[in-house]
Amino acid sequence: MTEVKKRPRKWQLNWQLMVFSGAFLPLLVCLGIWQLNRAEEKQILLEQWQQEAQNLGWPEQVASGLDNGRPVTVTGLFGEHSWLLDNRTRDGRAGYEVLTDFYPLQGPPVLVNRGWIAAPRTRDELPDVFPPEGIFSLTGRISPYPEPPVLSGDSTPAEGWPRRVQALPVSVARAEIAQLPSAVIRLQDGDEPGAYRADWKPDLMGPQTHYGYATQWFALALVLAILTVVASYRKTGSNDDNDNG
Repeated sequence: MTEVKKRPRKWQLNWQLMVFSGAFLPLLVCLGIWQLNRAEEKQILLEQWQQEAQNLGWPEQVASGLDNGRPVTVTGLFGEHSWLLDNRTRDGRAGYEVLTDFYPLQGPPVLVNRGWIAAPRTRDELPDVFPPEGIFSLTGRISPYPEPPVLSGDSTPAEGWPRRVQALPVSVARAEIAQLPSAVIRLQDGDEPGAYRADWKPDLMGPQTHYGYATQWFALALVLAILTVVASYRKTGSNDDNDNG
């Protein structure tokens, strides 16, 4: 039996491959670095917000701007106006999100999204959403008003409380409570006073998400570099010998 000699591999420059890698490898690395910078910026922003929530009172926080996702703590008592946001489902079950007016001890009133509650069996029934009485400290995050969709249903104002609505623009809420700011507070979780099911999705992409994206971009860059090196080695053979004369 004759032994089959393994043909050695040698570096063979492929200009098309090098141009492709030279264009996309720096791009992938830059995207990873950009995500790292975004994560650092987001971490600084969250730390700033947390410090402001501890050091600033509610009036100062309203004056400084109610950015979406900003953590906030307010102390006061619930009012008597509750809006029921219709067509909110959880686990395939119909229900409402409950927004109730809240009056801090200092500063303007604000609407508090207390979370989701299941709807009664018939449409002519409304759930009992009377808030607890007394003075409470609520912790949550700033959230935008649930504005109506482009194609909205009947906008005729209902009467009585609680009031079922398809959406709640700030103008409608201010028609009842003129001093409301341009955002609401969404309770942190179901352990807050007066809360229902408050299993919200994150309002703000956190630093960990950006770190995850950065890892993906750097991994793609590493894979591209490895594939470029591996593909650039070719086995020598008869064609190479013929090319050499």
